[in-house]
Amino acid sequence: MAYWLFKSEPDKWSWDDQKTKGDAGEEWDGIRNYQARNNMRSMKIGDLGFFYHSNAGKDVVGIVEVCAQSHPDSTTDDERWDCVDVKAVCDMPNPVTLGQIKAEERLAEMALVKSTRLSVQPVTAGEWDIVCAMGGLKDPPKCP
Repeated sequence: MAYWLFKSEPDKWSWDDQKTKGDAGEEWDGIRNYQARNNMRSMKIGDLGFFYHSNAGKDVVGIVEVCAQSHPDSTTDDERWDCVDVKAVCDMPNPVTLGQIKAEERLAEMALVKSTRLSVQPVTAGEWDIVCAMGGLKDPPKCP
């Protein structure tokens, strides 16, 4: 199992939108970057991810779980593009801003700091624990 970060522009798909989908979840569609697509292709059901509001807010606002493995993206007929489905797990009690993440020395190598434009990116277990603690999660969900 692994940890991830999923970026979304809140005016297109917000954390509140994600939560309204409940346990059924929603396709993480529309990704047209090979590295992000390959990250999704490597995901397993049960993997966890940060839900990150990009552009407006620039903060980790929640946690999602992969609930369907990689499959064709329904928003295109182009066979190159896949997506996973994710469902909301919990809110981040205190959203963690990009500024806070960049200011934390232990997160200097985090993909969010190094590859700021990549929309779906890996997160290490150590980074997961640090960001969850920064966000006030006392007992954060963990990958099995």
